[in-house]
Amino acid sequence: MTRIQPQIEKAIADIRSTFTECIVETEPDGGGGAYVTVRDLALGPPYAQQKIWVGFQITFQYPYADVYPHFTCAELARTDGRSLGDGIGNANWRGRNATQLSRRSNKLNPATDTAALKLLKVMQWLRTHP
Repeated sequence: MTRIQPQIEKAIADIRSTFTECIVETEPDGGGGAYVTVRDLALGPPYAQQKIWVGFQITFQYPYADVYPHFTCAELARTDGRSLGDGIGNANWRGRNATQLSRRSNKLNPATDTAALKLLKVMQWLRTHP
């Protein structure tokens, strides 16, 4: 099995230091990258879940490839009963039902668009998504 490449290890360390209140789990993807799951991310209203997990893959091409898509619990639901809206849909994450959060970076800058920053942006988008 191929080990996780140094740039991905650095990205994982950055995620751990950015999300200090969360549990960060990783697993090599067999190609030099890693599967990452960040647990206990605060969410809350308008969602029924106070905390969620978010999973994603950082591929061996990082930082020149976008960290996309992100996945979370299949039970994600709004408290007002409205649909989850555009960019959110049913999916499968590593063999289990999940909700996909589709937020592609159209103008990726490898020098500044880190995996941690992308997760921060995805969470901000989710919290403010109409």
